[in-house]
Amino acid sequence: MNKVKRLTIAAIVLTASIAIVLNSALYTVSEVEQVIVTQFGKPVGDAIVTAGLQFKVPFIQHVNPIEKRVLEWDGSPSDMPTKDKLYISVDLFARWRITDPLQYFLRLRDERSAQSRLDDILGSETRNAVAKHELIEIIRTTKDRTPQRDELPTAGETASDIGTLVPIHKGRKIVELEIFRSAAEKVKVFGIELLDIRFKRVNYNASVRPKIYDRMISERRQIAERFISEGNGEAARIRGNRVRDLDKIQSEAYQQVEAIRGEADALAALIYASAYGQSPEAAEFYQFTRTMAAYPSVIGNSTTLILTTDSELFKYLKEPGLEEEKGN
Repeated sequence: MNKVKRLTIAAIVLTASIAIVLNSALYTVSEVEQVIVTQFGKPVGDAIVTAGLQFKVPFIQHVNPIEKRVLEWDGSPSDMPTKDKLYISVDLFARWRITDPLQYFLRLRDERSAQSRLDDILGSETRNAVAKHELIEIIRTTKDRTPQRDELPTAGETASDIGTLVPIHKGRKIVELEIFRSAAEKVKVFGIELLDIRFKRVNYNASVRPKIYDRMISERRQIAERFISEGNGEAARIRGNRVRDLDKIQSEAYQQVEAIRGEADALAALIYASAYGQSPEAAEFYQFTRTMAAYPSVIGNSTTLILTTDSELFKYLKEPGLEEEKGN
């Protein structure tokens, strides 16, 4: 009985030992990972990239799984100057994957070290690219954009640079491509393939933002003052033309009035002459009526006249008896 018991215990121990050895010798590789087997800390053989059941030396060799899927890198916003001396805050993100697991393991070991190295490389390349380009190249992509203008622009606006957009020679996509190409060559030595990078956000630095806004306000104010100046000039021109045209109309009207009045006076004189020149009595009567018409304009309540007795004007002021006495 004791012998059977000992055999049973020995069988259990042997089975457990075999199970432990097999568990240490067998491992599985997932579809989303690749494996580097190390022995005493050093890689053994090539990387295992095929999913399935694999074998290793138990207790001596160690399995180091490495991610096979596309990984993300999301950098922190960083302040950097552009070519036109404007400090901006750039937030960048990228996608990458491990294409050479052995090289990756030897140089970086884990994903944390890879993220740190990507921070250094992508951050440096981004700074270099931003420093080589003006702000408009980093935030805009459309080259053939056209400004919105008023339907009836003034001559001054057409001749000036109001509404003229700053030209874009490259644009954001090409700047991103330059960063991608430079960084991809540098991360390749770590067994990493850089798949894509993009600007996630570009903001003005908080310290220079008020200056930017002040400059924008100043530029808008200059444009407004230019419009006001052109409007005042146009208004002065219109007022000058109005005064000139009014003077011309008044002068022509006065000329016409005087011409008509002269013609009327000449016609009236002709009519008077023909009417009162028919007989001596008619001529005398005309002289009498004209003299009577002149009296109200010549003689007033306080008018003093000094006339000779034979004056034509005094003739009709004499008493009728005086004239008869003088005749006698």
